[in-house]
Amino acid sequence: MRTWGLKISYPDRRRHEVKKLLLEVNDITIHYYKVPAVRNISIAVEKGKIATLIGSNGAGKTTILRSISGLKHPTTGGIRFKGQRIEKLSAHKINALGIAMVPEGRRVFPQMTVLENLLTGAFLRKDKVSIQKDLEEVVFRHFPRLKERTKQSAGTLSGGEQQMLAMGRALMSAPELLLLDEPSLGLSPIMCGEIGKIIQDIHADGRTVVLVEQNARLALALAHQAYVIETGNITLSGPAEELRNSDEVKKAYLGG
Repeated sequence: MRTWGLKISYPDRRRHEVKKLLLEVNDITIHYYKVPAVRNISIAVEKGKIATLIGSNGAGKTTILRSISGLKHPTTGGIRFKGQRIEKLSAHKINALGIAMVPEGRRVFPQMTVLENLLTGAFLRKDKVSIQKDLEEVVFRHFPRLKERTKQSAGTLSGGEQQMLAMGRALMSAPELLLLDEPSLGLSPIMCGEIGKIIQDIHADGRTVVLVEQNARLALALAHQAYVIETGNITLSGPAEELRNSDEVKKAYLGG
């Protein structure tokens, strides 16, 4: 099975290990007007792990990320980050707690320079010395291509470069939890592999990641834990390794 050139790691399966949960989504239901977009969803994400939500377009994956980031409040249920209830907090307060989201479609500011876009990610931070340090030691280390283009307008970048910029902007808020919504969307297979390796590198820095992807092969190659979302419900969940080998997942999402 193709793994996009990625080195795959899996969760430690020691039976008596106590899991340290960074994010807990507990039985949330989310409506758009009177229509439920997701129903009774529960997700647990361990600190320092990559969790992925896979499923077809319109399944509710983005809605779940929006609820975690504060852009859409759940109708019922609760969300905890580091043990704190956050489901009623505004997006900027959730960002200040250490959660950053990279939206689908990149949504960079096209008329602004690459550097200006990056600095918007740090708008809640007051520590100017640390901001400059993160710019050099975090963002430009992961995305050296952006350093070469700091004065270039974001709208002139390629799709892959704009995705890097969106990810770099999120990292400038110094998040503990990074939410990625369809980072491979519209990219070439080569660029998909490059983005996948960058996600691994970001995770290796100690960050926890929740990844939403329609590219199930890439997502399951990267993740430790996986959830399959169909029409607003979780239909399968478990270690990503097991889902990669599931006949049901192979047939529905891996073309096998």
